Amino acid sequence: MNAQCCRTVAMDLGVYQLRHFSISFLSSLLGTDNSSLRLDSSSSGASVVAIDNKIEQAMDLVKSHLMYAVREEVEVLKEHIKELIEKNSQLEQENTLLKTLASPEQLAQFQAQLQTGSPPSSQTQGTTQQPAQPASQGSGPSA
Repeated sequence: MNAQCCRTVAMDLGVYQLRHFSISFLSSLLGTDNSSLRLDSSSSGASVVAIDNKIEQAMDLVKSHLMYAVREEVEVLKEHIKELIEKNSQLEQENTLLKTLASPEQLAQFQAQLQTGSPPSSQTQGTTQQPAQPASQGSGPSA
């Protein structure tokens, strides 16, 4: 019986400490004074309900702040996705233009590099890009 009494006292002490922590946490979160949230030692049902209400208010406040932050982040990500789609479209158009301006030899060389998996060297790129313009000019008068 003595052990049961000690457990009850320890449990009551733990509950009291938890409530005290909850009151301190809630008062700091809600910006209220500790004395307005202070519990009497009798732990009446009304004070427990008041604490439950304060906890619910704090949880709602945290939830609304989190939802606001998530919405902001979603908007930023949507804008970033939109920019990436526009850049991708621009690069696809540029790629198509470069393919039409490249000579068949340049395209064959590029395809060979893709198949071997070797990246184009800077010398190859320099020679590939320079003749592209004269080749299109040279093919105009000969046709």
